[in-house]
Amino acid sequence: MMKRVLAFMMLLCLLATMPIVSFAEDVDDEEQPVTLQPDEAYETDETDPMVVRWSDNELPTPLGPQYPDLTLKDFNKKSEALYTCKMKANTSGYTERSIEASRVFRVGGDSVTAEVLYVDPLWIIARWKGELAYVKRHRIFDVVPVNAETTPPYGVQKHQYVATTCAETEVRVSMSHEDKYWVKLTPGTTLTIWKIIDGWAVVNYWRGYGYIDINDLTGLTPVSPTDEALYPDTPIAAYTSYYKMENTEKNANRLVNIDVGIQRMSVTLQPGEIYDCNKQMGPYKPDIGYLIAGTLSDGASTSGYGGGTCQVSSTIYNALLQLPGVTILQRRAHGENAAPYLPHGVDAAVGSDALNLRFRNDYDFPIRLEGHTNYDGALCWLIYRADIE
Repeated sequence: MMKRVLAFMMLLCLLATMPIVSFAEDVDDEEQPVTLQPDEAYETDETDPMVVRWSDNELPTPLGPQYPDLTLKDFNKKSEALYTCKMKANTSGYTERSIEASRVFRVGGDSVTAEVLYVDPLWIIARWKGELAYVKRHRIFDVVPVNAETTPPYGVQKHQYVATTCAETEVRVSMSHEDKYWVKLTPGTTLTIWKIIDGWAVVNYWRGYGYIDINDLTGLTPVSPTDEALYPDTPIAAYTSYYKMENTEKNANRLVNIDVGIQRMSVTLQPGEIYDCNKQMGPYKPDIGYLIAGTLSDGASTSGYGGGTCQVSSTIYNALLQLPGVTILQRRAHGENAAPYLPHGVDAAVGSDALNLRFRNDYDFPIRLEGHTNYDGALCWLIYRADIE
């Protein structure tokens, strides 16, 4: 408790985006797997003034190189598709990753079937009626792998390494020390790495990428590419999300809530055991250690105890998606546009009977959930096999 009080007094910083939840303790007892949809018809949160949208206009112009996402030029009308999907009615496909670009096609008043050739944090490259175009991820649903044996489920992004910062570490906009940075991490922060390119660690930062000089990291450990751990200290799944830092009391409270949620969710699940995030993290009350932070309840911006715990559940959801032996029983996004601190469509809201993340360990071995945060902008989840000494 003293740690949380000191952190609250010393740090007045936090992410501007707030989870869209109405906190309650009731849960759904349904134990059948849900059909995961990347984007469902939930109430959108675009009108929430506390939610910072990742828009094309907000992206700074980088000075250095960035991760080379594939473009339309890398595909043609005969390119192999990764997934099939449904595009919503009135969806547009564009010549560039911008809604200001020229349209390639416009879907009519009914949803249509299309193919997905490539996925990035915010866009897909789609093929419809032989035409290729960029389509926003929130415009598609019912995404199914063409070959489930070679293609992971939609939304899965396997991180490859775990590391710890050994100095003040800047998560930069590009692979250049001359460029701006999204957030500055303190020494001792645990984080995960998606890829390593030319001496730079590529990480997910909101709906884009961030870049960390590998020399600022220590203890580089691989994440097992399968369910079999490479070594006893090797996680089998890992994921890190990031939150912006702001100098406000409400945001500082949210940092404390994230820490409380992580501590309560770091547990071991036995084979067949069901994990209920609302039960594990809740009740969202001050006697548990939760403070008042921003939330959205019934479509209106408000404040409540436990604001910030949705990012805890959403981050672990991205680690769980990497494990075929874990069955998701209940999950909902925050709205049509989902939570902007993650690639689109992979968030998991908590806080009520309708908003909860529930999952079951269907492996024949126990798994251990280990969360980390250092009050500096990174929230990391690691999942280990718990049957290895």
